[in-house]
Amino acid sequence: MLKRRTLTWTLGLAAGIGLALPVCAQETYIPLISKGFQHQFWQAVKAGADQAAKDFKVKVTFEGPETEAMVDKQIDMLSAALAKHPKALGFAALDSKAAIPLLKKAQAEKIPVVAFDSGVDSDIPVTTATTDNLAAAALAADKMAEFIGKEGDVAVVVHDQTSRTGIDRRDGFLNRMKSTYPKIKIVSVQYGGGDQLKSTEITKSILQANPNLKGIFGANEGSAIGVLNGAKEMKRKIVVIGYDSGKQQKEAITSGAMAGAITQNPVGIGYKTVEAAVKALKGEKLPKVIDTGFYWYDKSNIADPKIAAVLYD
Repeated sequence: MLKRRTLTWTLGLAAGIGLALPVCAQETYIPLISKGFQHQFWQAVKAGADQAAKDFKVKVTFEGPETEAMVDKQIDMLSAALAKHPKALGFAALDSKAAIPLLKKAQAEKIPVVAFDSGVDSDIPVTTATTDNLAAAALAADKMAEFIGKEGDVAVVVHDQTSRTGIDRRDGFLNRMKSTYPKIKIVSVQYGGGDQLKSTEITKSILQANPNLKGIFGANEGSAIGVLNGAKEMKRKIVVIGYDSGKQQKEAITSGAMAGAITQNPVGIGYKTVEAAVKALKGEKLPKVIDTGFYWYDKSNIADPKIAAVLYD
């Protein structure tokens, strides 16, 4: 009798486990592979993704390499994420071409890919949640022109020339200057990997080579802080225009050391990425690009509630 009861209980337990397994297997897992973790920008993107995960009841992980120069490490992270057979995937490419073979694999496995912040040179992503970086950098160029009286020498320090954000911010700035401000000359475009220290050294060498330089545009958080530090170390008074936010940029703008910057909506980027992945899994039609918006901010409007809402520390 005891044996029979034990057998019945064991079969019941096994049946219960069997019923429970498909529920676990059906958990919607969406890994997000970002460009890095070293900037406060990415922490803000993660906060948005985490909020969306709660709202849509999905499991999200968020990771990126230590620096934005580590393309190979990011590819390894992408490969590892795909090996877990996620339901969908978010990806911010450090190199707009390098990841395409792996993204083709995702496509073959019917895993929807949502590009965020920085797209890829492919139609594989179902959408891209991003800032209109061409338009935002063009606005930065307009502001630079305004500050320097629409003439003189300026330079640009960009985070890279392989990601979509690096390319578009560089080109948006250069194209606007070329088309609209004939008396402004771009004397140097350098790439600092988004690293503050490297961007500082680049800025110092640019300033050394160009004694009449009037301004520098730093195309992301690390670049902008590097430009600021380089100018300070060289004791040069130039117009510094940045991109993104973060504690140091906000302090520099408040003090007047930096003229102003473009801010994205990083929390919105993270949120919209997860939301788009969920919609894709439901078969909903998505726009090719989800424009998450941008603003110019300086000392005059940094406390404006609309601006403060998209700034981060």
